[in-house]
Amino acid sequence: MRRRLINSTLAVVLVVIAVFGVSLVIVETRTIGNSAQESVDSEALRLVSVIEAKVLEQERVDDGVLAEQIGPDRFARIEIPGNPPVEVGQRPSGSVIRGTAAGELGERVTVEESRATVTREVGRSLMIIAAVALLAVVAAVLLAVRQANRLASPLTDLAETAERLGSGDPRPRHKRYGVPELDRVADVLDASAERIARMLTAERRLAADASHQLRTPLTALSMRLEEIYATGDPDIVKEEAHVALTQVERLTDVVERLLTNARDPRTGSAVAFDLDEVVKQQIEEWRPAYRSAGRAIVCSGKQGMRAVGTPGAVAQVLAALIENSLMHGRGTVALRTRVTGNQAVIEVTDEGPGVPYDLGARIFERAISGRNSTGIGLAVARDLAEADGGRLELLQQQPAVFALFLSREARPREQEPERTVR
Repeated sequence: MRRRLINSTLAVVLVVIAVFGVSLVIVETRTIGNSAQESVDSEALRLVSVIEAKVLEQERVDDGVLAEQIGPDRFARIEIPGNPPVEVGQRPSGSVIRGTAAGELGERVTVEESRATVTREVGRSLMIIAAVALLAVVAAVLLAVRQANRLASPLTDLAETAERLGSGDPRPRHKRYGVPELDRVADVLDASAERIARMLTAERRLAADASHQLRTPLTALSMRLEEIYATGDPDIVKEEAHVALTQVERLTDVVERLLTNARDPRTGSAVAFDLDEVVKQQIEEWRPAYRSAGRAIVCSGKQGMRAVGTPGAVAQVLAALIENSLMHGRGTVALRTRVTGNQAVIEVTDEGPGVPYDLGARIFERAISGRNSTGIGLAVARDLAEADGGRLELLQQQPAVFALFLSREARPREQEPERTVR
């Protein structure tokens, strides 16, 4: 591209020089020739006036007297009636420029100058024109190189940016070049890089969330299958198989919920459901894990509440809180349901040391954990709660008290008696 820009610029300059240079040479040659002819004619007229004055004063007219009246490179022939011709200077050879003038007394003066003088003057003019043209060409080449670099370097940078995007490096460069068209391309590439970065971040986030959210259901399902494998009692096998199928359905719901949340975290499928059933299901599912750890999980509070939300999402939020208490808490874990205003609240607390004070405000951020964990569970739980219009909060740090707020099902009001206006 650089070579094309330089060649095109140089071609334009050469065409301009050729057109205007030839015209200038022609005009300059004619101007110098006309100027030389006018000078010779003027010289002849001046000599005529000088000779007339000398004739009228009856002075002698010879080459010695007139030698100082003409230029050194010119030749003059003076013809006076009744006198022999007088020649001043050396007659030039070859082509000459000739000027003739006649006086009132019959005298005639012819002045000649060699055309070589004009040729030398034209040559000097041509050299000046050629030097100017050469400077113009050099300046054009320098400007073309500068312009080519100004245009080619940004294109090279844009090509490198596109190559980086193709190789999986979506960092935008935010570099502009002062050329509107190139800056537009840079804007599009930066916007594409940001979109690719968001897509990659969303994919990594989905993978991390799926790994975290599926770990617990798969572990519970594995425990059920081990109990089925270890027992020979058909009734126990039937009961455990029923529980395992229920867990498989919940696992499917977890996967669908993760995919839906990955497409749009604000998308929810809230319905009215029995909150007691979700709480009871979670307690039954986690009781074997707590029993194995020598701990207990209990439930208390208001019964018979119906909340608005997605049962699977609420179950995942409670599972995250219960697992968090199992991993980081101590003693008995208590789930307490209560009502505040038009909201149903589920509190999860334990007897452990709680959340450190320096992490209280950041506990729901990703990759934030007080101990050796992924720091994903609480962040995912908050996203799931907010997707259905609820919220998850840390009410107390030591001991830790987490609360899930859900909207209660609106119950129809009794119709009030009509008032009579008197």
